Amino acid sequence: MTEHDIKEIKALLIAPKHIVIVPHKNPDGDAMGSTLGLYHYLTKNNHTATVIAPNDYPDFLKWLPGQDKVIIYESDRTKAESLIESADLIFTLDFNALHRAGEMETPLDNSKAIKIMIDHHQQPDIYAKYMFSDVSMSSTCEMVYRFIDMLEDTDAIDSQIATCLYAGILTDTGSFRFPSSTSTTHLVAADLIDKGADHSEIYNSIYDTNSYERLQLLGVALKNLKIIPEYRTAYITLSQEELNAANFRKGDTEGFVNYGLSIKNIIFAAIFIEHKQEGIIKISLRSEGDFSVNEFSRQNFSGGGHTNAAGGKSDLSLNDTVEKFISILPRYKNTLNS
Repeated sequence: MTEHDIKEIKALLIAPKHIVIVPHKNPDGDAMGSTLGLYHYLTKNNHTATVIAPNDYPDFLKWLPGQDKVIIYESDRTKAESLIESADLIFTLDFNALHRAGEMETPLDNSKAIKIMIDHHQQPDIYAKYMFSDVSMSSTCEMVYRFIDMLEDTDAIDSQIATCLYAGILTDTGSFRFPSSTSTTHLVAADLIDKGADHSEIYNSIYDTNSYERLQLLGVALKNLKIIPEYRTAYITLSQEELNAANFRKGDTEGFVNYGLSIKNIIFAAIFIEHKQEGIIKISLRSEGDFSVNEFSRQNFSGGGHTNAAGGKSDLSLNDTVEKFISILPRYKNTLNS
Protein backbone atom coordinates (compact mmCIF):
# COMPACT_ATOMS: atom_id res chain seq x y z
CA MET A 1 0.00 0.00 0.00
CA THR A 2 1.56 3.28 -1.11
CA GLU A 3 1.74 6.59 0.72
CA HIS A 4 -0.66 7.95 -1.89
CA ASP A 5 -3.14 5.16 -1.08
CA ILE A 6 -2.93 5.94 2.62
CA LYS A 7 -3.47 9.65 1.94
CA GLU A 8 -6.61 8.85 -0.07
CA ILE A 9 -7.92 6.41 2.56
CA LYS A 10 -7.35 9.03 5.26
CA ALA A 11 -9.41 11.46 3.21
CA LEU A 12 -12.17 8.85 2.82
CA LEU A 13 -12.27 8.27 6.57
CA ILE A 14 -12.47 11.95 7.58
CA ALA A 15 -16.27 12.01 7.35
CA PRO A 16 -18.51 9.24 8.80
CA LYS A 17 -19.12 6.39 6.36
CA HIS A 18 -21.25 3.26 6.15
CA ILE A 19 -18.68 0.47 6.18
CA VAL A 20 -18.94 -3.30 5.83
CA ILE A 21 -16.10 -5.56 6.98
CA VAL A 22 -15.92 -9.11 5.64
CA PRO A 23 -13.82 -12.14 6.65
CA HIS A 24 -13.48 -15.31 4.58
CA LYS A 25 -15.86 -18.27 4.72
CA ASN A 26 -15.33 -20.51 7.77
CA PRO A 27 -13.59 -17.65 9.60
CA ASP A 28 -10.75 -18.49 11.97
CA GLY A 29 -9.11 -16.52 14.78
CA ASP A 30 -7.19 -14.20 12.47
CA ALA A 31 -10.26 -13.50 10.33
CA MET A 32 -12.52 -12.68 13.28
CA GLY A 33 -9.81 -10.91 15.27
CA SER A 34 -8.91 -8.63 12.37
CA THR A 35 -12.48 -7.81 11.36
CA LEU A 36 -13.60 -7.12 14.92
CA GLY A 37 -10.43 -5.16 15.70
CA LEU A 38 -11.04 -2.97 12.65
CA TYR A 39 -14.76 -2.73 13.54
CA HIS A 40 -13.95 -1.28 16.97
CA TYR A 41 -11.42 1.12 15.48
CA LEU A 42 -13.85 2.43 12.84
CA THR A 43 -16.82 2.78 15.19
CA LYS A 44 -14.56 4.63 17.63
CA ASN A 45 -13.94 7.08 14.78
CA ASN A 46 -17.66 7.71 14.27
CA HIS A 47 -18.23 5.39 11.31
CA THR A 48 -21.19 3.03 11.06
CA ALA A 49 -19.43 -0.30 10.67
CA THR A 50 -20.77 -3.84 10.45
CA VAL A 51 -18.94 -7.15 10.32
CA ILE A 52 -20.68 -9.62 7.99
CA ALA A 53 -19.29 -13.16 8.11
CA PRO A 54 -20.21 -15.57 5.29
CA ASN A 55 -21.07 -18.28 7.82
CA ASP A 56 -20.73 -19.04 11.50
CA TYR A 57 -17.44 -19.27 13.36
CA PRO A 58 -16.18 -21.53 16.19
CA ASP A 59 -17.42 -21.22 19.74
CA PHE A 60 -13.88 -20.65 21.03
CA LEU A 61 -14.02 -17.21 19.36
CA LYS A 62 -17.40 -16.21 20.74
CA TRP A 63 -15.96 -14.25 23.61
CA LEU A 64 -14.23 -11.66 21.38
CA PRO A 65 -15.41 -8.09 22.10
CA GLY A 66 -18.16 -7.15 19.64
CA GLN A 67 -18.76 -10.66 18.29
CA ASP A 68 -22.42 -10.44 19.30
CA LYS A 69 -22.84 -7.67 16.69
CA VAL A 70 -21.60 -9.86 13.79
CA ILE A 71 -24.16 -10.61 11.08
CA ILE A 72 -24.01 -14.12 9.62
CA TYR A 73 -24.78 -13.98 5.90
CA GLU A 74 -26.14 -17.55 5.79
CA SER A 75 -28.69 -16.69 8.50
CA ASP A 76 -29.68 -13.16 7.48
CA ARG A 77 -29.07 -12.66 3.76
CA THR A 78 -31.64 -9.89 3.30
CA LYS A 79 -30.13 -7.63 5.96
CA ALA A 80 -26.56 -8.49 4.91
CA GLU A 81 -27.17 -7.75 1.23
CA SER A 82 -28.93 -4.49 2.08
CA LEU A 83 -25.90 -3.38 4.12
CA ILE A 84 -23.51 -4.37 1.33
CA GLU A 85 -25.60 -2.52 -1.26
CA SER A 86 -25.69 0.68 0.80
CA ALA A 87 -22.06 0.59 1.95
CA ASP A 88 -19.64 3.40 1.08
CA LEU A 89 -16.60 1.25 1.84
CA ILE A 90 -16.05 -2.50 2.07
CA PHE A 91 -13.01 -3.95 3.80
CA THR A 92 -12.19 -7.56 2.94
CA LEU A 93 -9.86 -9.08 5.52
CA ASP A 94 -7.79 -12.27 5.58
CA PHE A 95 -8.63 -13.34 2.02
CA ASN A 96 -7.59 -12.13 -1.41
CA ALA A 97 -10.09 -13.64 -3.86
CA LEU A 98 -13.82 -12.95 -3.68
CA HIS A 99 -14.76 -16.61 -4.09
CA ARG A 100 -13.26 -17.14 -0.60
CA ALA A 101 -16.32 -15.31 0.72
CA GLY A 102 -18.51 -18.21 -0.43
CA GLU A 103 -22.03 -17.20 -1.40
CA MET A 104 -21.23 -13.58 -0.58
CA GLU A 105 -19.06 -13.42 -3.70
CA THR A 106 -21.85 -12.15 -5.98
CA PRO A 107 -23.19 -9.31 -3.75
CA LEU A 108 -19.62 -8.22 -2.99
CA ASP A 109 -18.67 -8.26 -6.66
CA ASN A 110 -21.80 -6.30 -7.60
CA SER A 111 -21.31 -3.67 -4.89
CA LYS A 112 -20.36 -0.15 -6.02
CA ALA A 113 -18.61 0.52 -2.70
CA ILE A 114 -14.90 1.28 -2.64
CA LYS A 115 -13.13 -1.92 -1.64
CA ILE A 116 -10.04 -2.14 0.57
CA MET A 117 -8.24 -5.47 0.91
CA ILE A 118 -5.96 -6.31 3.84
CA ASP A 119 -4.47 -9.77 3.56
CA HIS A 120 -1.27 -11.83 3.87
CA HIS A 121 -1.96 -14.77 1.55
CA GLN A 122 -0.17 -15.46 -1.72
CA GLN A 123 -1.27 -14.61 -5.27
CA PRO A 124 -4.05 -12.03 -4.68
CA ASP A 125 -6.79 -11.33 -7.19
CA ILE A 126 -7.14 -7.70 -8.27
CA TYR A 127 -10.64 -6.72 -7.12
CA ALA A 128 -10.04 -3.91 -4.62
CA LYS A 129 -9.16 -0.28 -5.30
CA TYR A 130 -6.73 -0.32 -2.37
CA MET A 131 -4.67 -3.44 -1.64
CA PHE A 132 -2.55 -3.99 1.44
CA SER A 133 -1.08 -7.39 0.57
CA ASP A 134 2.06 -8.70 2.26
CA VAL A 135 2.87 -12.42 2.50
CA SER A 136 5.70 -11.75 4.94
CA MET A 137 3.26 -10.68 7.66
CA SER A 138 2.42 -13.10 10.45
CA SER A 139 -1.30 -12.44 10.29
CA THR A 140 -3.96 -10.09 9.03
CA CYS A 141 -4.30 -8.85 12.60
CA GLU A 142 -0.70 -7.66 12.52
CA MET A 143 -1.53 -5.96 9.21
CA VAL A 144 -4.54 -4.17 10.73
CA TYR A 145 -2.22 -2.86 13.45
CA ARG A 146 0.20 -1.71 10.73
CA PHE A 147 -2.72 -0.17 8.80
CA ILE A 148 -3.78 1.86 11.86
CA ASP A 149 -0.12 2.82 12.30
CA MET A 150 0.03 4.02 8.69
CA LEU A 151 -3.00 6.15 9.47
CA GLU A 152 -0.90 7.55 12.35
CA ASP A 153 -3.55 6.58 14.86
CA THR A 154 -2.19 3.79 17.09
CA ASP A 155 -3.02 5.94 20.11
CA ALA A 156 -6.66 5.11 19.31
CA ILE A 157 -6.07 1.41 19.99
CA ASP A 158 -7.91 0.57 23.21
CA SER A 159 -8.30 -2.69 25.12
CA GLN A 160 -11.08 -4.00 22.84
CA ILE A 161 -9.11 -3.40 19.65
CA ALA A 162 -5.95 -4.77 21.27
CA THR A 163 -7.72 -7.90 22.49
CA CYS A 164 -9.12 -8.73 19.06
CA LEU A 165 -5.83 -8.13 17.25
CA TYR A 166 -3.76 -10.05 19.81
CA ALA A 167 -6.12 -13.04 19.57
CA GLY A 168 -5.68 -13.21 15.79
CA ILE A 169 -1.91 -12.90 15.97
CA LEU A 170 -1.79 -15.62 18.64
CA THR A 171 -3.83 -18.11 16.60
CA ASP A 172 -2.26 -17.46 13.19
CA THR A 173 1.29 -17.74 14.51
CA GLY A 174 0.63 -20.97 16.42
CA SER A 175 1.25 -19.12 19.67
CA PHE A 176 4.27 -17.39 18.10
CA ARG A 177 5.85 -20.71 17.02
CA PHE A 178 5.68 -20.27 13.23
CA PRO A 179 8.53 -18.72 11.21
CA SER A 180 6.27 -15.80 10.28
CA SER A 181 6.56 -14.57 13.88
CA THR A 182 9.22 -11.91 13.41
CA SER A 183 10.76 -9.59 15.95
CA THR A 184 8.32 -6.95 14.70
CA THR A 185 5.43 -9.32 15.38
CA HIS A 186 6.56 -9.58 18.99
CA LEU A 187 6.88 -5.80 19.23
CA VAL A 188 3.32 -5.41 17.92
CA ALA A 189 2.09 -8.01 20.41
CA ALA A 190 3.92 -6.23 23.22
CA ASP A 191 2.28 -2.92 22.31
CA LEU A 192 -1.13 -4.59 22.21
CA ILE A 193 -0.50 -5.95 25.72
CA ASP A 194 0.47 -2.46 26.83
CA LYS A 195 -2.78 -1.17 25.34
CA GLY A 196 -4.92 -3.61 27.30
CA ALA A 197 -4.78 -7.09 25.75
CA ASP A 198 -4.70 -9.63 28.60
CA HIS A 199 -2.45 -12.20 26.93
CA SER A 200 -2.99 -14.89 29.58
CA GLU A 201 -6.78 -14.58 29.52
CA ILE A 202 -6.83 -14.54 25.71
CA TYR A 203 -4.76 -17.74 25.55
CA ASN A 204 -7.01 -19.47 28.09
CA SER A 205 -10.18 -18.38 26.27
CA ILE A 206 -8.93 -19.84 22.98
CA TYR A 207 -7.02 -22.95 23.99
CA ASP A 208 -8.16 -24.03 27.45
CA THR A 209 -11.89 -24.41 26.81
CA ASN A 210 -11.98 -27.99 25.48
CA SER A 211 -15.24 -29.88 25.67
CA TYR A 212 -15.23 -33.56 26.59
CA GLU A 213 -16.51 -34.35 23.08
CA ARG A 214 -13.65 -32.47 21.42
CA LEU A 215 -11.07 -34.42 23.41
CA GLN A 216 -12.83 -37.65 22.46
CA LEU A 217 -12.67 -36.57 18.81
CA LEU A 218 -8.97 -35.80 19.19
CA GLY A 219 -8.51 -39.36 20.44
CA VAL A 220 -10.21 -40.68 17.30
CA ALA A 221 -8.07 -38.42 15.10
CA LEU A 222 -4.85 -39.64 16.73
CA LYS A 223 -5.99 -43.24 16.37
CA ASN A 224 -6.51 -42.57 12.64
CA LEU A 225 -3.10 -40.91 12.27
CA LYS A 226 -0.90 -42.57 9.63
CA ILE A 227 2.68 -41.87 8.57
CA ILE A 228 4.44 -42.47 5.25
CA PRO A 229 8.12 -42.35 6.24
CA GLU A 230 9.54 -42.44 2.71
CA TYR A 231 7.81 -39.12 2.00
CA ARG A 232 8.21 -37.70 5.54
CA THR A 233 4.43 -37.29 5.55
CA ALA A 234 1.64 -37.87 8.07
CA TYR A 235 -2.11 -37.66 7.62
CA ILE A 236 -5.31 -37.93 9.62
CA THR A 237 -8.81 -38.83 8.44
CA LEU A 238 -12.13 -38.07 10.11
CA SER A 239 -15.35 -39.42 8.62
CA GLN A 240 -18.77 -37.84 9.02
CA GLU A 241 -19.78 -40.81 11.17
CA GLU A 242 -16.84 -40.17 13.52
CA LEU A 243 -17.68 -36.46 13.69
CA ASN A 244 -21.32 -37.19 14.47
CA ALA A 245 -20.40 -39.67 17.21
CA ALA A 246 -18.42 -36.91 18.94
CA ASN A 247 -21.19 -34.31 18.53
CA PHE A 248 -18.88 -32.27 16.30
CA ARG A 249 -19.16 -28.50 16.46
CA LYS A 250 -17.46 -25.94 14.22
CA GLY A 251 -13.87 -25.45 15.33
CA ASP A 252 -13.50 -28.77 17.14
CA THR A 253 -10.79 -29.99 14.74
CA GLU A 254 -8.76 -26.78 14.96
CA GLY A 255 -5.08 -27.63 15.36
CA PHE A 256 -5.46 -31.41 14.90
CA VAL A 257 -3.30 -31.37 11.76
CA ASN A 258 -0.34 -30.08 13.78
CA TYR A 259 -0.09 -33.37 15.69
CA GLY A 260 1.08 -35.05 12.50
CA LEU A 261 3.71 -32.38 12.00
CA SER A 262 5.00 -32.87 15.55
CA ILE A 263 6.28 -36.39 14.75
CA LYS A 264 10.04 -36.73 14.42
CA ASN A 265 11.26 -36.58 10.79
CA ILE A 266 7.81 -35.57 9.48
CA ILE A 267 7.76 -32.29 7.53
CA PHE A 268 4.38 -32.57 5.75
CA ALA A 269 1.03 -33.18 7.46
CA ALA A 270 -2.57 -33.30 6.26
CA ILE A 271 -6.01 -33.85 7.71
CA PHE A 272 -8.99 -34.95 5.64
CA ILE A 273 -12.41 -34.19 7.12
CA GLU A 274 -15.63 -35.45 5.54
CA HIS A 275 -18.49 -32.95 5.20
CA LYS A 276 -21.41 -34.81 3.68
CA GLN A 277 -23.76 -31.82 3.80
CA GLU A 278 -21.43 -29.85 1.53
CA GLY A 279 -20.48 -32.93 -0.45
CA ILE A 280 -16.76 -32.35 -0.03
CA ILE A 281 -13.70 -33.43 1.89
CA LYS A 282 -12.10 -30.46 3.62
CA ILE A 283 -8.32 -30.58 3.70
CA SER A 284 -5.83 -28.77 5.93
CA LEU A 285 -2.13 -28.95 5.11
CA ARG A 286 0.93 -27.99 7.15
CA SER A 287 4.65 -28.19 6.45
CA GLU A 288 8.04 -27.27 7.81
CA GLY A 289 10.92 -25.70 5.93
CA ASP A 290 10.69 -24.87 2.24
CA PHE A 291 8.03 -27.38 1.19
CA SER A 292 5.14 -25.21 -0.04
CA VAL A 293 1.74 -26.58 0.88
CA ASN A 294 0.30 -23.51 -0.83
CA GLU A 295 1.60 -24.74 -4.18
CA PHE A 296 0.73 -28.35 -3.38
CA SER A 297 -2.87 -27.42 -2.61
CA ARG A 298 -3.26 -25.07 -5.57
CA GLN A 299 -1.99 -27.72 -7.97
CA ASN A 300 -3.92 -30.67 -6.56
CA PHE A 301 -6.81 -29.70 -4.29
CA SER A 302 -8.32 -26.38 -5.46
CA GLY A 303 -6.93 -24.49 -2.50
CA GLY A 304 -4.07 -22.35 -1.33
CA GLY A 305 -2.78 -20.30 1.56
CA HIS A 306 0.74 -19.87 2.86
CA THR A 307 3.99 -21.71 2.26
CA ASN A 308 3.63 -23.69 5.50
CA ALA A 309 -0.13 -23.61 6.05
CA ALA A 310 -2.85 -24.07 3.45
CA GLY A 311 -6.26 -25.57 2.84
CA GLY A 312 -8.07 -27.32 0.02
CA LYS A 313 -11.01 -29.51 -0.83
CA SER A 314 -11.94 -32.63 -2.77
CA ASP A 315 -15.19 -33.73 -4.41
CA LEU A 316 -14.13 -37.39 -4.18
CA SER A 317 -15.03 -39.74 -1.34
CA LEU A 318 -12.88 -39.74 1.78
CA ASN A 319 -11.10 -42.95 0.77
CA ASP A 320 -10.60 -41.80 -2.82
CA THR A 321 -9.26 -38.44 -1.65
CA VAL A 322 -6.68 -40.14 0.54
CA GLU A 323 -5.73 -42.47 -2.32
CA LYS A 324 -5.31 -39.47 -4.61
CA PHE A 325 -3.16 -37.73 -1.98
CA ILE A 326 -0.90 -40.76 -1.58
CA SER A 327 -0.62 -41.22 -5.36
CA ILE A 328 0.59 -37.62 -5.74
CA LEU A 329 3.39 -37.85 -3.17
CA PRO A 330 5.97 -39.56 -5.44
CA ARG A 331 6.09 -36.38 -7.54
CA TYR A 332 7.37 -34.51 -4.48
CA LYS A 333 9.73 -37.18 -3.10
CA ASN A 334 12.92 -35.28 -3.88
CA THR A 335 11.59 -32.04 -2.39
CA LEU A 336 10.27 -33.76 0.72
CA ASN A 337 13.56 -35.54 1.30
CA SER A 338 15.89 -32.69 0.43
